[in-house]
Amino acid sequence: MGRTITDWLAFFDSRHFLYVNARHKDVHYCMLAKEIAALVPAVDTRVLDYGCGEAIHAGIVAEAAGELILCEAAPGLRAALERRFAAHANIRVLAPHEIARLKEHSLDLIILHSVVQYLTPAGTGALFALFRGLLKADGLLVVSDVVPAGGSTGADTVALLKLGKANGFFIAACWGLLRTLLSDYSRLRSRFGLTGYSEPDMIEKLGAAGFTASRAPVNIGYNPFRVAYYARPR
Repeated sequence: MGRTITDWLAFFDSRHFLYVNARHKDVHYCMLAKEIAALVPAVDTRVLDYGCGEAIHAGIVAEAAGELILCEAAPGLRAALERRFAAHANIRVLAPHEIARLKEHSLDLIILHSVVQYLTPAGTGALFALFRGLLKADGLLVVSDVVPAGGSTGADTVALLKLGKANGFFIAACWGLLRTLLSDYSRLRSRFGLTGYSEPDMIEKLGAAGFTASRAPVNIGYNPFRVAYYARPR
């Protein structure tokens, strides 16, 4: 891994304030889990959530699927996931290097949510190629929360404040934005930036990995200013 991603992983494995309070975290992960579960086509579906973060409501997805694989690169988060879901028979927690060992064409649905902005374009292309080999012929890759090319922090701020207002943590969101501005997240974002993609660029990158892709009608999660894509092996 390059220096950029290792620095981001260290941040996400630390005590940070991207979630302004427990209510924010609960709303965020519950929304994600419900929207991912809605994409599961059948009860025997094998799902991979790659770069899942804390995934505190992954049980919602697991109830809709035959098997849910949670992949997280940050070791502290991964250990917490293993403890949290130890009693769930159809949830497995794996590190990224273990994903490459999965049987070819064995997955029905892969979710890559809010990840590509922290990767280099080359790293994202390599990941897409890996996923192409893991998906069944009729499988689906969902790449969501993609930062548009030229996307601004202002749009992300507006989305968070709207979420806070709708879910009872608006004041906490305002305070949390100030803490984030003074945090390592802002310093990392200023230093490395976030990798953004135009729609043609993302579709081309997915195409180069062997997918037929299109922009999804809506993003997954609370941020309507970011973009999701559906991709199927061709």
